[in-house]
Amino acid sequence: MLVLDLMLVGLAVAVDPLPLTAFLVVLPSKRGARKGAAFVFGWLVSLAIVVAVTVTATGNDPPKPTTAPSLAALAIKIVLGVVLVRIAVRHIRARRRPMPPKKPPKWQAHVDSMSPWFAMALAPTLQPWVLIGLGAATVVEAKLTSWQSFLALGFYCVLASSSYLAMEIYAVVRPAQSQELLVKCKTWVDSHIDQAIIIGSLFIGLWFIADSIYLIINS
Repeated sequence: MLVLDLMLVGLAVAVDPLPLTAFLVVLPSKRGARKGAAFVFGWLVSLAIVVAVTVTATGNDPPKPTTAPSLAALAIKIVLGVVLVRIAVRHIRARRRPMPPKKPPKWQAHVDSMSPWFAMALAPTLQPWVLIGLGAATVVEAKLTSWQSFLALGFYCVLASSSYLAMEIYAVVRPAQSQELLVKCKTWVDSHIDQAIIIGSLFIGLWFIADSIYLIINS
């Protein structure tokens, strides 16, 4: 169950439309491949730090089932799951009434002059921290005793960055073709952002709520 939960969270982080939209502004900009690489690096490092801090906090000794720390981790998952469901409900309600178009963040107006350092620092601020919190609450259960456990956590970080890594690699290998593709991707993401947030938040939120309640009842 640990691996499955990590994969679900990793996939949800990778396709979250809000940070993806920002990356699709950074990558096609002037010297975008360099800034994109810095963004991906900042994204990966912040994920790795969260995993490392969580494992260190547990002393690489996951709490035993039915103990207070184990139940607390499950309670955190339920709370974060409820937050995701509320996000989905809020977006459903917003779709029923006309909303004024949102102004783009100020940094987007200066994206061509953005430094790689700014792009690297920007990545952690755009991460979906509710999902990252779910990942951290899941990592609490991890015990690094074999190469398989290290591989699972490493794969989680890579999976959560996979969409950014794929676009960055394509932009470096095929710079001319990537510009047109990135524009099409941004157009598609912009037109489906609400649907993606609603479906993703509901699925992940309800999954972790139901799974955590089941574990608490059967502990």
